[in-house]
Amino acid sequence: MNLCTFAFVCLCGVVLPMTGFAAEPAAAAADSAAFSIAGTTAQGLGFLAAALSTGLSALGAGIAVAAAAPAAIGAVSENTKSFGKAIIFVVLGEGIAIYGLLISILIINRL
Repeated sequence: MNLCTFAFVCLCGVVLPMTGFAAEPAAAAADSAAFSIAGTTAQGLGFLAAALSTGLSALGAGIAVAAAAPAAIGAVSENTKSFGKAIIFVVLGEGIAIYGLLISILIINRL
């Protein structure tokens, strides 16, 4: 039932804009043109690029930390003097997410 409902909603989201069923009348569209917040295709792709850069870099950082943190914990449990060296590798994995966030901020500032 859930799958059928989801398919119906997706189909309505594709078919209704193509038929013009949900379109505004021309007079109302002219009045609301000054208040429209719709952007261009380039802006939409820019926001998509910003979202992808943040999301994929966070995913990469999660994978890096998932591999580095257990190894760092194991190294510190055997030798407590290796804490400084071990934490550097965990922090380098976190830096990937920060770089992706900075790139997305730069992309959004250009829009």
